[in-house]
Amino acid sequence: MTHPLDRPIWTSLATRQEGLALGDARARRFDPAYGVFAAAADRSEASRAALRDLVRAHGEAALVEAEEPDVPPGLTVASRAVLWQMAAVPTELKIVRPSFEVVTLTDDDAAEMLALATLTKPGPFYARTHQLGDFVGVKQDGRLVAMAGERMKPAGFTEVSGVCVHPDQRGRGLAAGLMSLVAEQIVARGEIPFLHVYDHNTPAIAIYEALGYRLRREMAMVVVEAA
Repeated sequence: MTHPLDRPIWTSLATRQEGLALGDARARRFDPAYGVFAAAADRSEASRAALRDLVRAHGEAALVEAEEPDVPPGLTVASRAVLWQMAAVPTELKIVRPSFEVVTLTDDDAAEMLALATLTKPGPFYARTHQLGDFVGVKQDGRLVAMAGERMKPAGFTEVSGVCVHPDQRGRGLAAGLMSLVAEQIVARGEIPFLHVYDHNTPAIAIYEALGYRLRREMAMVVVEAA
């Protein structure tokens, strides 16, 4: 039986986040305002054709699978990468109590959240990505300088994502503190936190390991676009 995290995009969009999906039972993708991720239900011709049509209609998409994603005819590969999928070990999860004030972020903060993500590039972040889950942040003199939140939500799991800190605020432990709060909230709901990181990002991996995350498996990410 396939583990939910082996195909996190499909298992999210076919269950808890179905309301945010474009497509049908053959293929789904996040509405582009929320994210760039997409998946086919399986490797059948019908599912692959449906995925191709979603990309043609709504723009490039990122496929993230445990096995190399099957690129449908009519699409081309824009980029490939290897990700580490890391899941929290509940008994090892380190809870860092922030020594700084943390605020809950809302739609009123959307423009600042997008600007911070655009500056620091934590991963794909769009106009409504902040609505995929709960986000918390740190403000200094009324300006958002750090944040972390949630993204994909396969059954029993929630992805920690959107973690970013303004360059002039790094070294204060903001990322670790915010990630810890997000993870604590996820665990309180009876779910397991997980995340994705590029396999070459060793500084980030070291931080995640210190917080109690462990490599679950390598994942293939393929970004596709219409030919």
